[in-house]
Amino acid sequence: MKFIKLFLLIVLVSCKGQNENSMSHQFTNNLINETSPYLLQHAHNPVNWNAWNDETLDLAKKENKLIIISVGYSACHWCHVMEHESFEDIEVANVMNTNFINIKVDREERPDIDQVYMNAVQLMTRQGGWPLNAIALPDGRPVWGGTYFKKEQWIDTLNKISELYNSNPEKLYEYADKLEQGIKAMDIVSLNNDDAIFKNDFIEKTVDNWSKQFDNNKGGMNRAPKFMMPNNYHFLLRYAHQNNDDSINEFVNTTLTRMAYGGVYDQIGGGFSRYSVDDKWHVPHFEKMLYDNGQLVSLYSDAYLITKNELYKDVIIETLEFVERELTNKNGAFYSSLDADSNTPEGELEEGAFYVWQKEELKQVLGEDYNLFSDYYNVNGYGFWEDKNYVLIRNKADNDFIKKHNITFKTLVSKKQQWQNTLLKQRALRDRPRLDDKTLTSWNALMLKGYVDAYRVLGNDNYLKTAINNADFIINNQLREDGGLNHNYKNDISSINGYLEDYATTVDAFIALYEVTLNDKWLLTARDLTNYTFDHFFDDTNKMFYFTSNEDKDLVSRTIEYRDNVIPASNSIMAKNLYKLSHFFSNTHYYKTATTMLNNVKPEMQEYGSGYSNWLDLMLNYTHSFYEVAVVGPLVSEKVIELNKVYIPNKLIVGSKTESNLALLENRYVENKTLIYVCVNNACKLPVSEANKAIDLLKK
Repeated sequence: MKFIKLFLLIVLVSCKGQNENSMSHQFTNNLINETSPYLLQHAHNPVNWNAWNDETLDLAKKENKLIIISVGYSACHWCHVMEHESFEDIEVANVMNTNFINIKVDREERPDIDQVYMNAVQLMTRQGGWPLNAIALPDGRPVWGGTYFKKEQWIDTLNKISELYNSNPEKLYEYADKLEQGIKAMDIVSLNNDDAIFKNDFIEKTVDNWSKQFDNNKGGMNRAPKFMMPNNYHFLLRYAHQNNDDSINEFVNTTLTRMAYGGVYDQIGGGFSRYSVDDKWHVPHFEKMLYDNGQLVSLYSDAYLITKNELYKDVIIETLEFVERELTNKNGAFYSSLDADSNTPEGELEEGAFYVWQKEELKQVLGEDYNLFSDYYNVNGYGFWEDKNYVLIRNKADNDFIKKHNITFKTLVSKKQQWQNTLLKQRALRDRPRLDDKTLTSWNALMLKGYVDAYRVLGNDNYLKTAINNADFIINNQLREDGGLNHNYKNDISSINGYLEDYATTVDAFIALYEVTLNDKWLLTARDLTNYTFDHFFDDTNKMFYFTSNEDKDLVSRTIEYRDNVIPASNSIMAKNLYKLSHFFSNTHYYKTATTMLNNVKPEMQEYGSGYSNWLDLMLNYTHSFYEVAVVGPLVSEKVIELNKVYIPNKLIVGSKTESNLALLENRYVENKTLIYVCVNNACKLPVSEANKAIDLLKK
């Protein structure tokens, strides 16, 4: 870190003056040839933008120029701000075009590139985010980076670094060597040769440390901004249930309730924005991401299964209505996101313009219902945002609201439906946020899993139909003949070699789909994709999986993603997959690998529970009995539906109407009978024919 501070001091102090060679010249923006909505947003900037490809990287080496690598995504508000302030500006473009090779990267298309330069920026600045802007040597190694910059800051920084490169390049090369070592060290996972011992008191201590950061009044962590972090609460939900921890259970339900009440949840159209900027879940950054909504549907589904809280059920239904209405392609694929910004009536691009309301408009549209509506959704000081705009937010339970206004629950439900329909029609008259219509395999798999979980809990056949349509889309369009997956789909073209996240999430979703359909196709495909990852992603020295395939071109480092974030780490998802598949196929290699992976990250887990919640969820499989539930016979589907009416997270389901050669089903078929076998580590209770008796065995 001393070296980094010294370098920054050199840049800020010793480099004086502006680069005089910044004369205006004709620009050549090559992004017009791309398909990414984010890259196309920048296709008419006066900057000589290029996509990340071999030709661009070779050009930097040939001309011996520094590289600007600017990373963002279509729905990102501050990415748009920096574009408008800097990348659309001729003065800025002249500096960039004269002294640099300029590369724009869609982080969602190329998470591998984003990961490398994000790690570099976090090393240099101790923080990160988007837009992400880095400067690299002609060989691609970073020497400087940050996030959002105002125009003057950006120009000043570019000129100073360019001056240093021209006058004293060895300083930058020396710094790049040090930084490269730091980047490569960030994601190193060592093989843990200690015995793999997983105990519940380890998890209890981790949760206890973590709980010191909880906001027990408003939910989430005790800070702002607040991210929803679905895998955090999914683990805590399970932990509280299995350990009868009332305080953690109350915290999770407070969090889920306040998120559902908040402006971070679209009270009119359903679906969640990415996070709230305040501590009461009120004002979000208004972008709506597929990956958030997929995971949150899964979370609220399990929460509803436990609590039967109608609020959670409403969230599931309304969120899936939003996804079907606004993020679903007719071919079964899901789109990526909706922008945070949209045009105001005056034609100005503004964050949240599509979603916020003003009093006069609401009074005009709702008429005599305005007073009731405004109390329910706080069109008052509590719900006020800025510039006469309100973000709808609740702070009262329905029962309390009914008593206050002396109306029936049926009347309130009818009123809410009427309000939502009326305001959806009114909102449809506004300019819509831009849609990022690319399809990403990993995010589609998260949404597919959400639909499976919603079907499992609510029994809506349309949810299952949508899930199967999406799974078929992945197999028919993203699965290659060599057994590998592609990451991206746009304009009927499948592209970009898949990352570990694509395999991990797809395997997870296909296992879940198998458990509700009992169609071997999904389970066998999950196994085949898993075997492909061993061939192309596995590091035999530490028993973890790289993020990129061994067929991909080398970047500055080949990372191993193992810390859980807004989306769980691809390695933690993969480890859970291996654990389950080891039971389905009696595969000891899968089991040993999952165990070793969990043991590898165990030394880091207790200090930062939020970053290891999906690993902690896997650890619960080891600290509690894990059940294999095999159902065989003509009524298998009916029995599985009954089994799924109770929340039992430490189980897997396997089944067949007839004889099957799956390991857990062999020699278990009895003609004209439907039997349920409850087993732990291949030791089974006597089979039962009634689901409630099997559930009693599972609860014991």
